[in-house]
Amino acid sequence: MRILLIGAGGVGAAFCSIATRRDFFDRVVVCDYDEARARQAVDAVADFRFTAERIDASSSEAVADLAARHDITHVMNAVDPRFVMPIFTGALAGGADYLDMAMSLSQRHPERPFEKTGVKLGDEQFAQDARWRDAGRLALVGIGVEPGLSDVFARYAADHLFSDIDELGTRDGANLTVDGYDFAPSFSIWTTIEECLNPPVIWEADRGWFTTEPFSEPEVFDFPDGIGPVECVNVEHEEVLLMPRWINCRRATFKYGLGEEFIGVLKTLHKLGLDRTEKVRVGPVEVSPRDVVAACLPDPAHLGPKMRGKTCAGVWVTGTGKDGNPRSTYLYHVVDNEWSMAEYGHQCVVWQTAINPVVALELLADGTWSGAGVLGPEAFDAVPFLELLTAYGSPWGQAELPPRS
Repeated sequence: MRILLIGAGGVGAAFCSIATRRDFFDRVVVCDYDEARARQAVDAVADFRFTAERIDASSSEAVADLAARHDITHVMNAVDPRFVMPIFTGALAGGADYLDMAMSLSQRHPERPFEKTGVKLGDEQFAQDARWRDAGRLALVGIGVEPGLSDVFARYAADHLFSDIDELGTRDGANLTVDGYDFAPSFSIWTTIEECLNPPVIWEADRGWFTTEPFSEPEVFDFPDGIGPVECVNVEHEEVLLMPRWINCRRATFKYGLGEEFIGVLKTLHKLGLDRTEKVRVGPVEVSPRDVVAACLPDPAHLGPKMRGKTCAGVWVTGTGKDGNPRSTYLYHVVDNEWSMAEYGHQCVVWQTAINPVVALELLADGTWSGAGVLGPEAFDAVPFLELLTAYGSPWGQAELPPRS
């Protein structure tokens, strides 16, 4: 296996630190628009299998050329979702399989954005499924932690825990703090703005996909391993667009524990127009307001030494168990920042995201997972993934909960 890793930011660098401990691949070509950053990620692992290159991720031709030049078998997309489509199409043109952790962007319904979907997350990719199948190539989409591990949990629950599922409810929360900062997001603020200010999507079997207002349906969810109660709200996310394609359920939701202060900041950015991606003229230059916001905040990849606490990702499944009785189960994965920093030198949020594509690539390398077309994690057997995740030293958990109120 020869991997082209596009993006050497926090997640890309963490990917390298995890992958270097494994032996399932021959080469990882780490590339970034900033070649110095790619070289920094390569130098950090000090592994002859890793090399650095520069790439323009907005160019499908550049992706295809680099994949062909290095005889790449798998393109791993570790940049923000605005670059999904050129990397996705470039991988196919370059004769490689493809993986990502975030899917092609959505577009609001022009008249009723908080009721109806427009272009949904991943629609552009799924529209090319036949091309990938005809080429005998695999595009494994949404294989980070959320989406990704949460989708694997959903498949595991459907196969082994439940005979009938009422709701697949992805729930994400943390108790993280950052020393010296009142406001310092632990993940890409560009992506966070995109997710949180777009109309959230919900799936219901009798309605299909529909939208609601941002930050709707608040609920308090009690996260495990000492994180505790966190208020979670509806947020647009890929799980809701992926899970119902492969798993029978009556409802699918995604709720994120943002906190009142974070929601307030996001609402203010929106009110001021600072969430916009379209460029505006400022004196002699044109800049995207969202890019300016991102540039003004600390880089999440460098916050690890100042972070305290844990992050949790998982899916709350309700319905009927295999024994015919009502069941309410939370399958989850918790990472302690102190542990990830000591063990890998990366903060817990980016590390938790990066480990899942490494696990998936190893399963693809040994033939445990295989397929063609545009597929989500739910299309594959969950058990080998969860076993290998545990073998990597990062076990998952399962808790029985009271029924939903």
